Amino acid sequence: MVRTLTADVVVVGGGSTGVGVVRDVAMRGFSAVLVERADLAQGTSGRFHGLLHSGGRYVVSDPESARECAEESAIVARIHADAVERTGGYFVTGPDDDPGFADRFLAGAAASGVPAREIGVAEALRTEPRLNPKIQRAIEVHDGTVDGWQLVWGAANSAKAHGAQILTYHRVTRIESREGRVATVVCTDRKKDEEVRIECGFVLNCAGPWAGQVAAAAGCQPVEVVPGRGIMIAMNHRLVNRVINRCIYPDDGDILVPVHTVSIIGTTDVRADDPDRLAIPRDEVRRMLDAGEILIPGFRQARALHAWAGARPLIKDTRVSASDTRHMSRGMAVIDHSERDGIGGLLTIGGGKLTTYRLMAEHIVDEMCRQLGESRPCTTASEAVPGSEGGRNYAVTHRLGDREADRLDDQILCECELVSRSMFERALNEQPTGSLDDLRRQLRVGMGPCQGGFCSVRAAGVAVDGGHVDATRGSELLGGFLKNRWIGLWPILYGDQVRQTALDNWILRGTLDVDHLPGAEAGAEVAA
Repeated sequence: MVRTLTADVVVVGGGSTGVGVVRDVAMRGFSAVLVERADLAQGTSGRFHGLLHSGGRYVVSDPESARECAEESAIVARIHADAVERTGGYFVTGPDDDPGFADRFLAGAAASGVPAREIGVAEALRTEPRLNPKIQRAIEVHDGTVDGWQLVWGAANSAKAHGAQILTYHRVTRIESREGRVATVVCTDRKKDEEVRIECGFVLNCAGPWAGQVAAAAGCQPVEVVPGRGIMIAMNHRLVNRVINRCIYPDDGDILVPVHTVSIIGTTDVRADDPDRLAIPRDEVRRMLDAGEILIPGFRQARALHAWAGARPLIKDTRVSASDTRHMSRGMAVIDHSERDGIGGLLTIGGGKLTTYRLMAEHIVDEMCRQLGESRPCTTASEAVPGSEGGRNYAVTHRLGDREADRLDDQILCECELVSRSMFERALNEQPTGSLDDLRRQLRVGMGPCQGGFCSVRAAGVAVDGGHVDATRGSELLGGFLKNRWIGLWPILYGDQVRQTALDNWILRGTLDVDHLPGAEAGAEVAA
């Protein structure tokens, strides 16, 4: 069976850049369809450390990126208010770091327009008492934290409100051209196993580390997007309430970010050959934990909760080695395939970061409009996404307040993240074919200390009890969810996490025998 759709523009890729682009396209009055091979923000945008950049990280190494971050972070905090916590941040000089780098930092910040001011060490220690008491200098910046999944879904819902279609679990198989221009994007609907053909006049390739594969589907020459693999580790509570950076040239493990109820240490930066196969080496885990000790003495005694890896979509920089992703520019780049490959109506964007996602979208859509001879201004910086219209930013206590109001009437499925049954059922109704991992990305169910050991079974039971799935499918969903949670546990099995994982294993494999439930073999497949 073949399903056919028609749109002015097809956007490929459901990360922050892709949803930002489809939102921009729809707000300019074009009909648009976004296709994503998996769930929204399942790739790079959901696998980062949660930092909303003030620009401080790049004031010395990449001033243009620093300037973009400073401008865009203020916009993102306004239009995605409910996804952003305005924590503020410090850049601190460690006991063995060069104190002179702080002067270069302050000069770079002034030149880049990044707000920064030096404060006394005593003030920094008073406001963040876990900081290393041997720090030499401290600089205050406007860093914040952002929930990547909530940002992406907010932009997607905004795009839909302006008429765009969002098609998840649609993998692009080829892009057909007629008379030197793209004409049709051919996808496979992975849920229904059917072909979908989208007739269109323009294709915007926003697939991040996978952009080269999408360009190849159109018959283009290789697009050299270099995946820069980075690992991160979530600790099980907020060790700090501000973003803490080391005041050094960007390096491994030089940032600690408080996100929701946890703290995230990151990150490494190593070239990856395949963005779908990102290792979490134990030696890199050790480096992260050692780096945490420099910022927060006793860091290793805190409980490591989960580890993961993401791939940065870096454009190959001829000035540095292709294996040296740490020193590649974080700036964005737009590739015009009409000039490069003789295929009109196709643009690819790479580089950038989540903080600058809206600006990246503006740039590529501006170029599309230029090529089409259209004059349609960008308005994405002025309109808040659904749910953020009131301008109230996220606060870590918000779910506690909600549960105080409904605790007597609504069952709690996930105590760690305070997810109620009604929250879960609403998400199920909105995404009836979604997996438990899909719902996790929207609700954070299973992301607390038990890592799904308790709430996963409850969630699967609610899905079956509500008639959304049968028992066999419920077992498949449970098995897949647990498999994906456990991937991030093996590299950090030490201390308290070993005991928690052993308890979960005894409950799930011993008491419930999840490996032999109907559908368990299908559920053991790791989500793409």
